[in-house]
Amino acid sequence: MQDDTKETKIAYFSMEIALAKDIPTYSGGLGVLAGDMMRSAADYSMPLVGITLIYSGGYFYQLITAEGYQVEKKFRWDFLDDFEELNDQVKIKIQDTEISVRGWSYKIHGKTGHSIPVLLLDTNVPENEPWQRNLTSSLYDANRFTRIVQEMILGIGGIRFLEQMGYDQIDTYHMNEGHSAFLIFELLEKYHDIDEVKKHCSFTTHTPVEAGLERFEYDLVHDVFRDRLPSDVENLAGQDSLNMTRLALNGSKYVNAVSRKHGEVSRRMFPGYDIDFITNGVHINYWMSPHIRKVLDQEFGASWHFDYTMLDRALELNGYDVLHAHEKAKEELLEYEKSHSWVLLDKGLLTVGTCRRFTEYKRPLLVFSDLERLEKISKDKVQYIFAGKSHPADDNAKEMIKTLYNYADELWDSYEIRLAFMENYEIDLARLMISGLDVLLNNPRRYNEASGTSGMKAALNGVLNCSVLDGWWIEGYERDPMAGWAIGPGPDDPGAEDGDDDADAASLYDVLENQILPIWLNKKDEWLERVKHAIKLGAFFNTDRMIEEYAEKAYLLKRRNPWAHPETLG
Repeated sequence: MQDDTKETKIAYFSMEIALAKDIPTYSGGLGVLAGDMMRSAADYSMPLVGITLIYSGGYFYQLITAEGYQVEKKFRWDFLDDFEELNDQVKIKIQDTEISVRGWSYKIHGKTGHSIPVLLLDTNVPENEPWQRNLTSSLYDANRFTRIVQEMILGIGGIRFLEQMGYDQIDTYHMNEGHSAFLIFELLEKYHDIDEVKKHCSFTTHTPVEAGLERFEYDLVHDVFRDRLPSDVENLAGQDSLNMTRLALNGSKYVNAVSRKHGEVSRRMFPGYDIDFITNGVHINYWMSPHIRKVLDQEFGASWHFDYTMLDRALELNGYDVLHAHEKAKEELLEYEKSHSWVLLDKGLLTVGTCRRFTEYKRPLLVFSDLERLEKISKDKVQYIFAGKSHPADDNAKEMIKTLYNYADELWDSYEIRLAFMENYEIDLARLMISGLDVLLNNPRRYNEASGTSGMKAALNGVLNCSVLDGWWIEGYERDPMAGWAIGPGPDDPGAEDGDDDADAASLYDVLENQILPIWLNKKDEWLERVKHAIKLGAFFNTDRMIEEYAEKAYLLKRRNPWAHPETLG
């Protein structure tokens, strides 16, 4: 294993990191974003090491029964072939018992050959008792005891593992969400002063609603930590319960939200804290379809791969080359759909879709609020593809999947509207959809979306967004309203948060009927121009730009063009 410990200055802690599509070390958007950030960090030769956990189970293959119920089939995998086992182990104390934590290494390789290590921790070692070996068996375990111990392993075990391996030049410990905030307790043991700890910590919050914040009751906290808690723990982490977000806020020199609007929401949630924002992005090469990439290669040569700002020139692309590229991507999506669904879709129809986790605030059924009106708009003109998983414990979301799945027959039989629901949503299907749809639909309840990245991935592939003005789309629509359409009121409307589902559904139907369809049906040149405007958004909404901002704001490194200066940022 290459010794890069002495040059490494940043440790990036995340409960989940999507390393590769077939390695299940992630659950959803947080992990996918972390994986994209790691890829850009490798591209930029960042002096960075990633820290996460490795989970032996807890993943599932989504099956849909004939009645529309989601069934979870346990996903089997063996990580021995994917990772290098490390010789180092550390101990952490749970209650009055020491448990062993071992580590694995995975390398992420950048464009110029530089690689950064991701260290993955687990407790499935022979010297641990069976219950201890199972502590890292499932990501986001619902058992509160297991969950707090997992976060101790990540934060406290992660710090100890870095020290054990010789990473003694770390300047910044970056907490990606609050799950790793127990690292602050470990650093207090080293520095003995919270102000000194803060000099070394940065924190990114991804949660825009109080209910989503990670909290532990103090009875559980005291049971697990015993006498190893800081004496002022309630001042650091909250009076009524231990709030991991508040702990991270109180232990960090720099805090950021993940979009401009999310920054405003976060400052309202936590008054008195200085919370900046760095808008999320996506990794261009990972998410752009090969067909669109080929068009860019023909126009700009290989140089655009090393300069994301060249996407600002997307309007120079030949519109018919872009159209041909998108037609190929659409054909691939519909070919996949044909072999995984009984619904016959038509490549000549406007194809609108959603591919996201199913949960109530995302309102996946909004477009089906008024089926008579939807028939008037859609018949012989628009078809729909949906995909997404529900958390196994979210019965409400499962019911929405069942309703949507059963609509596929009802809509065709009663309204001649084509709708396909694709089971087992994962990265390969996501790639097909965000490049093969014509319009990506996104309609969450306002200001419940911290950022969202599926729309960025779609835009990168010339797929137009139709979205509520929330998260990243506020900034995307401001930058270029030609790249898509807005549903309902904007963030400057004081009543925007008070709008009900009926109002947003009416706005969605109006946008689809009176703005999107007339262009699709009658103004092909304008549609092609809009497609290029969508690709142009990639010049900002990418993780290369994002990692530069983190380097400058959170890590206090000099911003530098890594292609002009291949030496490490520093």
